Amino acid sequence: MASAQGLLKRLEGLRERVLDFVFTPRCVGCDTEGSYLCQPCLDGAQRLHGPYVPGRHDHMLSDTLDTGHRVHAVLSPFTMDGVIREAVHELKYGGLQALAVPLGNLMAEQAAALGISGDVMVSVPLHRSRQRQRGYNQAALLAAQAGKRMGIPVETAGLERKRSGDSQARSGSLQQRHELVREAFAARRRFDGERVLLIDDVCTSGATLNACSGALLQAGAVSVQGLTLAHEL
Repeated sequence: MASAQGLLKRLEGLRERVLDFVFTPRCVGCDTEGSYLCQPCLDGAQRLHGPYVPGRHDHMLSDTLDTGHRVHAVLSPFTMDGVIREAVHELKYGGLQALAVPLGNLMAEQAAALGISGDVMVSVPLHRSRQRQRGYNQAALLAAQAGKRMGIPVETAGLERKRSGDSQARSGSLQQRHELVREAFAARRRFDGERVLLIDDVCTSGATLNACSGALLQAGAVSVQGLTLAHEL
């Protein structure tokens, strides 16, 4: 089984290299040839320079909600707009999985610059029906690259989503977003004594990260910090 999985990974890598050779990568922001995210577009993206701490900074994960602030902090190198929004859309819905490499590297670089690390990375899971529909989990792809760059082991199957639900983007209120994912996640193994970096593409309300963090802490994790590419402000 292990050798078969290794062969599949090598074939996937070969496929990506062939596609890059046949179809020259173009920037998702300006359509310039050469890369999926060119340096001028990246330089123009709005950056965030420090972690968001629930309950301290803004209205997200407000104390008026029964959230428990289970996630200790959320680090996102960018705001969710401009070329970063385009990149997330192409990775998530456009099937451009190769974008996970530069985006995962950017997440890792920001975490390293702030001295944020952990014992293990865990990606936010999709429900199995959504995973079948999409064919991959963008959070798992980002975690694989960020973990490789930071030298942190990655657990892409550490959590499971027990039920599906409507997209948070269509939920009208912060309270509804938290209710939507309350007890929706469960740990698939113990994380006793481990510091977890929880990986997702975007932090919107913080509800998903908070719900996942609750499951990880129940499974023995000593701390959970979120690491996402972008933060919806």
